[in-house]
Amino acid sequence: MKKIRYIFFISCFLLTACSEDNDRFLETVDVTFRFTQNWEGIPITASDFNEFKFTNQNGDLISIERLRYLVSNINIGNEVKDYQLIDVGEGAGLEFVVNEVTKGLKTLNFTFGFTNEDNLEGSYQDLNSVSFNVPELLGGGYHFMQFDGKYKDHNNQDANFNYHVIRAADNTDPTNVILEDTSFEVDLGELELNSSTVVEIKMDVSEWFKNPNTWSLQELNTRLMPNFAAQKLMEANGQSVFSLGEIKYN
Repeated sequence: MKKIRYIFFISCFLLTACSEDNDRFLETVDVTFRFTQNWEGIPITASDFNEFKFTNQNGDLISIERLRYLVSNINIGNEVKDYQLIDVGEGAGLEFVVNEVTKGLKTLNFTFGFTNEDNLEGSYQDLNSVSFNVPELLGGGYHFMQFDGKYKDHNNQDANFNYHVIRAADNTDPTNVILEDTSFEVDLGELELNSSTVVEIKMDVSEWFKNPNTWSLQELNTRLMPNFAAQKLMEANGQSVFSLGEIKYN
């Protein structure tokens, strides 16, 4: 009988210990993601739009009229948010919360744009409603970024630019459009989550024009969507655009 009681006592002890370990393992926090934009470290908000106040690597003086972009598969640990449209001019989508992320060391990464697997024509009603689609003659699907504004041309006159990033499409033969996935993954490293956290993700807009390709708006300004080579340049320049900003623990 004493032996049975001893075994029962040990079993209860082990079950309690395991339960406590599981409780600690399952402790969760909320993570707020905040997207900010800057030009070589100078903050950009909607109040900076429609003014010639930025100069790119090529020396082109520009003003911003619209800036909105898409990120997807936002992954913090094992928690994933499908996608987020950030519209700087409207102040929409700049912040969102991922709830119940387990505590501990977590990796943070996301995709700029949609991968081919997710870039499905007409699949996202909220993106359809704000005209973020790509025409079918360019393969359909969705924009990755719409960045519009004006620049001063060689005659110091205002000229339009439409820096629109999409999946690269060669429609030289309209019956056989050649597509290449030009989305890319952004890896922001690891975060230690011990309490609810606010994570800043920074976009340096100037990088779209300079690294590794110096972009001349005098040459590449509008009609960039059907320009396969231009889309490849955009993909390359986008690799250095995002970085991890300030992290606040609540």
